[in-house]
Amino acid sequence: MPPDTPLGRNIPGWTRIPIPAIAGLKPEAQWKVDGAQKLLICTGQGGHEWLRYDKELRDFVLQAEWRFAPKEGETKYNSGIGFRLSRFGEIWFQAQTGLAGGWLFGQDFVDGGLKSFNLRQQAKENRIKPAGEWNLYEIRAQGDKVTLAINGAVINEMTGVGMRRGYIGLEAEGYEIAFRNIKLQVLE
Repeated sequence: MPPDTPLGRNIPGWTRIPIPAIAGLKPEAQWKVDGAQKLLICTGQGGHEWLRYDKELRDFVLQAEWRFAPKEGETKYNSGIGFRLSRFGEIWFQAQTGLAGGWLFGQDFVDGGLKSFNLRQQAKENRIKPAGEWNLYEIRAQGDKVTLAINGAVINEMTGVGMRRGYIGLEAEGYEIAFRNIKLQVLE
């Protein structure tokens, strides 16, 4: 793909999914590929959505590097890497990306119903680097256990996960964020 190619509604192997699923997509294409730098960039200007990889997965290890584009006066920044998402994102797990830290949170299907969870308080430390610097996430989902490692150290773990298969996705939430070196290892 040539440098700065905007990704619209028809991205081979990927689908834009609005958050929440019933909200509808905004027409702005906010995802683009910088072929020269080998980056997938979300401009953050097209609404809240997932860019969902269309292959459903069970157990896997996902590695991805990400960084926010620095914006003067901005301190919050927000995005995430989703996994074990249901087809339209009603059930979801997310590795939060933000300068305040990274942690697991989401909405799982447990004991016949939806249950929200947030492991922010259980995060062992904030290993997130400032905007403009690259961070490395490793998400391991195997059976009923999920582990999030940030920049080489495990930050969150959870067991008893009800959703044992689903999709991965990158979140657009109003901030420019770039991803690179996305590696997926399917576990047997």
